[in-house]
Amino acid sequence: MKKCLILILPLLMVVGCSRDEPAVPQPVDIAPLVEVWHGDLDGMIERRKVRALVPYSRTFFFLDEGGNQRGLSHSFMEAFEDHLNQHLGRGHMRVQVVYIPVTRDRLIPWLVEGRGDVIAANLTITDSRTEQLAFTEPLARDVREILVSGPRAEPVDSIEDLAGRIVFVRPESSFFESLTELNQRLASEGRTRIQLEPAPGHFEVGDVLEMVNSGVVDHAVSDDYLADFWARVLPNITLHPDIALREGAEIAFAVRPDNHALKALLDDFLATHRAGTLFGNVTFERFLQNTRWVLDEGQEAQMARFQRKADLFRLYGEQYELDWLLMIAQAYQESRLDQSAVSPAGAVGVMQLLPSTAEELEVGDITELHNNIHAGARYLRWMIDRYYADEPMSEDERLLFALASYNAGPRRVRHMRRQAEQEGLDPNVWFDNVEYIAARIIGRETVQYVSNIYKYHIAFRLIAEQRGINVSPVAAGAN
Repeated sequence: MKKCLILILPLLMVVGCSRDEPAVPQPVDIAPLVEVWHGDLDGMIERRKVRALVPYSRTFFFLDEGGNQRGLSHSFMEAFEDHLNQHLGRGHMRVQVVYIPVTRDRLIPWLVEGRGDVIAANLTITDSRTEQLAFTEPLARDVREILVSGPRAEPVDSIEDLAGRIVFVRPESSFFESLTELNQRLASEGRTRIQLEPAPGHFEVGDVLEMVNSGVVDHAVSDDYLADFWARVLPNITLHPDIALREGAEIAFAVRPDNHALKALLDDFLATHRAGTLFGNVTFERFLQNTRWVLDEGQEAQMARFQRKADLFRLYGEQYELDWLLMIAQAYQESRLDQSAVSPAGAVGVMQLLPSTAEELEVGDITELHNNIHAGARYLRWMIDRYYADEPMSEDERLLFALASYNAGPRRVRHMRRQAEQEGLDPNVWFDNVEYIAARIIGRETVQYVSNIYKYHIAFRLIAEQRGINVSPVAAGAN
C-alpha cells in the first residue's frame, strides 16, 4: 500500500505526490453476470460454461494479490469443472465454471431468475428453501447450529438462558430462521424474546464470529463444523456444542428444480468430494483458518482511545455532514486511532495525513489531534462533493465510494462504475456491485480496504450503543 497524501491515495488534484493516476487496467475474462438463461446441463455444455453463484468473502471466493481466484467455493467448483470435463471427454475444448460473486441475499433470487446455474455457498437445506430450489446430495451432513459466545458474555447453561439476550445474526441466514422459531417458543412459555441484532448481508460466518471474539457482541450462531475451524484462530470465542438451535442439518449446493441433469452430475461429484473425504477435508482446512481479527490487539487500550476521541470525530462529522462512526473506523484502519503513528512516507496521526496535505487543507498543525481529525473530515467531504455529490446514490454509498477513491483513485473508480453498469450491475452501489469490478481489475487491496472500514464501522456502532453514546447519523443538509 502506498501512503500518499491522506490515507492511501494515488491521486489528489490539489496537492501531492503525483498529479496523474496510473493507467486503468482493462478487465479480463468478464463473467456474464446478468445474462438470463434457464437451460439444463446440455445447454451449459453447448454454451461451454456453468455459472456458479458464490459469496465474495475471504473464505468462499476472493482474488489474491496476483488476481487469482481462491476460496472454498472456487476450490470445489474448480474440482467439479475437472469432473465435468472428464465425464465429457472434451480434451482441450473444456466447459468452464465461471464465478458470479453476490451477497447471500441475492443467491436464491439470482438462481431462480436464471442469472446463475448453481449456488456454491455453504447453503443449509431448509423447508422454505426447498420450495424454490433443488438441493444436491449434501456437502456436509448432520450439521448442528450451535451457540457461540464471546469473552464478556454472561454464562449460558441452557438454550432458555438466551431469553432477553442479544444475538448477532444475518437476517437471510438459516440461523435467523432457527432463532425466530426459538423466539416463538420462548414467547409461548411467557419468556422474554431474544433480541436479534442484524449483521450486514455480506458478512460471512467468520465476520460474525470476529465480532464475538472481540467482545463487540456477546452471542452468535454457527454451523458446528465452521465454529470448530474458527475456534482454532479466534481464541476468545466459546463454543456451546450442547446448545443447538438446529440439529441434523445438511449443507448442499442448489440448482433450479428443473435442472435434473446438472443435479445428477453434482451428486456424482459430491460422492467423492464432500466433507469427510480427503479432498473435502483438505479444502476446508486450507481456507477456514485465514482470518484478520477485528480489534485484535490491545483491545482495552483501543476502546479507551475510541472513547477519548469519539467527541472529536462527532464534532467534525457534524460540521462536514459525515457519519462520524465511519470516520473513526477509517482512522482505525489507518492508525489504530494512534495519534503518534507516523508512516514511512511521513503521514502523521490518526488520519495519516502528510504535512503538505495539511497545508493545503488549512487546518493548522496536524500533530495536534483535533487538527488531524479536522483535516481528515474536510478532505473526505471534498472528495464526496467533488466526485459524488451529484450522483444518484445514498449518503452511505457516497462515503464508501470516497473511501474506494482514496485507495484506487477517483478516475479508476469512475472507470469501474462504468464497467459495472455495462455488466448490468448497479454503478451506484459499492458492495456486491462495483466492488466486484474492483476485485477483478485491481485485486484485493481496495476491496479489503473498504470492507475492513465497513466492518470496523459496524463494530464501533455496536460499542457506542452499548456504552450509551449517541450514534444518530447527521441529517443530510444539516448546518
